[in-house]
Amino acid sequence: MPVYHLSTRIRANIAPSYLLYDLCIYRMDSRRNKYSLVDVKQQPLQGNYETQRHATDDINDPLSTIYIMEVTLYRTTLLETICVSLAPFTHMYTLEEFANGKAWSAVKRENPCYFESIGIPKPVSQGGETKDVKISIPERPFIAKEYPIGDPRDPFEKNKIERDISDRLNHWSFPTQGNASVCGPAAFFYCLQKDRPDIYAQAAWELWRYGKTKIGQLEILPSEGCRHPSGLFYTPDGYNRISGLDWITMASLRDSENALLSFDTLDSPFAGVTMWQILTEWFEKAGYKMVFSNVGITQAGIQGVHELNEYARKGYKVVTLINDGLLNSGSSLLTVPTHWIVWEGPLTQDHAGMVQLNLFSWGQVREQIKSGKNLSFLINRFFGGVVFKSLK
Repeated sequence: MPVYHLSTRIRANIAPSYLLYDLCIYRMDSRRNKYSLVDVKQQPLQGNYETQRHATDDINDPLSTIYIMEVTLYRTTLLETICVSLAPFTHMYTLEEFANGKAWSAVKRENPCYFESIGIPKPVSQGGETKDVKISIPERPFIAKEYPIGDPRDPFEKNKIERDISDRLNHWSFPTQGNASVCGPAAFFYCLQKDRPDIYAQAAWELWRYGKTKIGQLEILPSEGCRHPSGLFYTPDGYNRISGLDWITMASLRDSENALLSFDTLDSPFAGVTMWQILTEWFEKAGYKMVFSNVGITQAGIQGVHELNEYARKGYKVVTLINDGLLNSGSSLLTVPTHWIVWEGPLTQDHAGMVQLNLFSWGQVREQIKSGKNLSFLINRFFGGVVFKSLK
């Protein structure tokens, strides 16, 4: 098994010899167990502001494996060493990027940074002097038109996003699209949340901070309209139509694929329709490996159901395209493909031949097929699916 030498770099306006760093490079599994490749404290920087190249143990992870990086900076003086990071800086890169010295950004603020004001004011004994220090703070990327910054119902307020991300890390809630037509992104982010909750959380924070993120090779770069959406985020009785977190993640992903249409309002049904080629591409760019597909515009038939059921029995990720009239919450009377779901186990039948399937849809993980329906009812509303290996 190979050994890799991993590094990142920082941005600063003082000599690197005055700075030290903590560096932790890790990933989590589906149960939030943490596995560190590097975990070092108060190390010196190289002359080009790059960290030391830290050796890993022997590992067999693919180079496409995504890891989270945490960096804390320290300023040294003749008398003491002071921590100058209010919180660890975090970013995610692939193992290949870390190993090839590419785990840093050309954009200054997307790196661990430390800057000092230049110039020493005259002491009072010499007449005194005032120095002006100008600090620029970029505008927050996501601002709802109806709920600007400072509005108590601002859906993108930091504490709300932080609380919702914590819920997702603990699997207390799941992606919920509400009235937005983003069931494809919901299926993708649900699988990511279950397999790699650390990547899900990091992607959400990067979108909130910078208005963009990259998951493996999947670049999510929402348009100006998506980052400043119009529409009502709340029902008349105060409940979320869609949370700020879900808009940041799901609408951004869908908007990134729209060359002609902007997903810029909560009622954008056409802009939100996801074709299976695009959904498959999202998964594969994020590092998932597709092992089977029988999805299409026509019903997959009994054979298609059996094929997918075998993969579900073996624990694969099974994402299928259905007509939403198959589900309790669906209302469609037509038998055309309208909705993506994720299976949470195999399809079963009771003694009377009625079907049951534990699945993810509309933020819920439970049995959701209309009660008292047989296999024929399901087949008429079932258009196959795509199967992936779980992401490590």
